[in-house]
Amino acid sequence: MSLSPKSAALFDRARKILPGGVSRNTLLRGAHPLYVDYGKGCKVVDVDGVERIDFANNMASHIHGHAFGPIVDAVSAQLQRGTAFTMATEAEVLFAEHMCSRSPAFDKIRFVNSGTEAVMAGMKAARAFTGRTKIAKVEGSYHGAYDYAEVSQAPTPENWGQLDHPNAVPLAQGTPKAVLTDMVIIPFNDPEKAIAVLNEHAHEIACVLIDPIPHRIGMVPVSPDFVQALRKWTTRNGALLMFDEVITFRSEVGGMQTRLKVTPDLTAMGKMIGGGFPVGALAGSNDVMEVFVNGRLPHSGTFSANPVTMTAGRVAMELFDAEAVTRLNKLGDYARASLTDAIKVADVPACVTGAGSLFRLHLKADAPRNYRDAHPTANEKAALSSLIDLLYDDGIMMIHTAAATLSTPMGTPEIDRLAESMLNALRSIRERLIDPS
Repeated sequence: MSLSPKSAALFDRARKILPGGVSRNTLLRGAHPLYVDYGKGCKVVDVDGVERIDFANNMASHIHGHAFGPIVDAVSAQLQRGTAFTMATEAEVLFAEHMCSRSPAFDKIRFVNSGTEAVMAGMKAARAFTGRTKIAKVEGSYHGAYDYAEVSQAPTPENWGQLDHPNAVPLAQGTPKAVLTDMVIIPFNDPEKAIAVLNEHAHEIACVLIDPIPHRIGMVPVSPDFVQALRKWTTRNGALLMFDEVITFRSEVGGMQTRLKVTPDLTAMGKMIGGGFPVGALAGSNDVMEVFVNGRLPHSGTFSANPVTMTAGRVAMELFDAEAVTRLNKLGDYARASLTDAIKVADVPACVTGAGSLFRLHLKADAPRNYRDAHPTANEKAALSSLIDLLYDDGIMMIHTAAATLSTPMGTPEIDRLAESMLNALRSIRERLIDPS
């Protein structure tokens, strides 16, 4: 990555007062992270004056890009009225009404401050409702920074165990063994193997948690057969089905669950529903959501449902209507096709996965089927790092896994620019991919 002297200087200062120089490790890359000056629409400019098209969108949290006029205006007006109160606000009611109108699965909704909190609340709600303690999740799937959610988020060939019966692997050192005991890990998109594992704990599982387009598993959409099997199993065995749509809710007006024609008991959301502000939400059926008020699950949060986030989120989601969703999904189709063409021209072993307005490039000839397929070799990891550097130097920002999320200010010119830059980058690393030695 090219030198950025002002970013480097800021990082030198940051390391003296922040562990590692940052408050989120995903920013660490190369000698130092880049520091932003401002963003507008689908572009960001760093402190050294370099402009880039932003396909990262703060890890999928911007659906309308940066400094979106209607959100800026609405939030500015709310700021004049106050930011947070020990009182309820109409802004929360308005946003809740809108979100519940988007999906028949949403009888009630509660707002929190992040996707991590939403998943955490969902797990606790499932335990409170069922009286059981175990949670089942897919191997390699990311569900935020919560001890239970982190289990088997990043297993390796040395510890992940058998494919048909994955190990429960801690992410952070010091994770209590009891946490691992209460997590059941299932293979992805393999109904037969997953159900066999679930059957071993049929009377202990509170809920099965799935992400319908799991980023860490290669951004490969969940198969209808797999999710239908999980829905039938949970219903039959008195467990709940929870969707983590923190990233994927953008895929349809009512989230990926509407495309899959599945009604989960609980849905965790976050990121783009906040209009660029910290947000999380848990929605579900009346009977399950009742645990928040019948004494089974005391729940609060100082900044939950603050009127600034509620206002920004409502404006963002009202303007991300069916027409906007369809247009952005079509742009996603165009992006995946354009990148596939670039791969063919570059003649490299690579592929593109994703759905809707989400996609990811893999330096593998065949699309991964699960986390183990998606797990990069040492050579692939090094080549991918070089590719991301080349894209950054050419004015393109992507998530560092080579994943991308689209925003409404984008159109075909931005996708064409991405494909052109990707072609050049793939050509630059071609020899490393063809001859790893």
